[in-house]
Amino acid sequence: MSTSAPLHSQDACTHRECAHPERERVFTTATIITFVRTAITLGLAFAAAREESLPLLLWALATYWVGDSIDGIVARLMDQETRTGAALDIMCDRISAAAFYIGFAWYDPTMAVPVAIYLSEFMVIDLYLSLAFLQWPLVSPNYFYLVDKRLYWWNWSRPGKTVNSGLFAVYMVIVREPYSAALVAAGLFALKAVSMGWMTKLGMPVPGGCLQPEPVAAPKLFGKRAGDSGR
Repeated sequence: MSTSAPLHSQDACTHRECAHPERERVFTTATIITFVRTAITLGLAFAAAREESLPLLLWALATYWVGDSIDGIVARLMDQETRTGAALDIMCDRISAAAFYIGFAWYDPTMAVPVAIYLSEFMVIDLYLSLAFLQWPLVSPNYFYLVDKRLYWWNWSRPGKTVNSGLFAVYMVIVREPYSAALVAAGLFALKAVSMGWMTKLGMPVPGGCLQPEPVAAPKLFGKRAGDSGR
């Protein structure tokens, strides 16, 4: 059963969870931190690949995780939360994660299959789920509990984020056993697949209206309009 909340008028809205078009911009202190932490993560990951260095690769992962926490904290403390910043953060998370996990699979080829399973979930299904907030007047998925509490707790609550972003990486690095790592990745894939099913049943709102400036003409067949008899 859906727990989604009804939409209300945005007139005079002052809720921090809601989107405010006049606040949208690309460059804020928080988004600059997002760009910087992503650049450092990629630089460390590429250096790790060149040097075949596991410590550098782990530093790349730490930079990604710590930076991802800092930009969110700064956005909230400085009242700089925007939909633009949230979308950029989500996309930068994906390239940072891909750099680490592909680098780790390169360093330890036995982890290639578990990494492929995890990235299929994180780069595709979780990306779809994380960007779905844009269909509602929310400033970020951190407030998705206003739409559906069950989806929020599974995906964007603190425990949900920890399980999705940290469980597999920590298990893979410490245990280094491909079969059990693949099971962990498959479990996360299943969790996200269930969430995607819930999101589909929830039904994302579609904006009304039409972008076509004028009606589209009927197609022509062999120089005549469809339906013409030829007489």
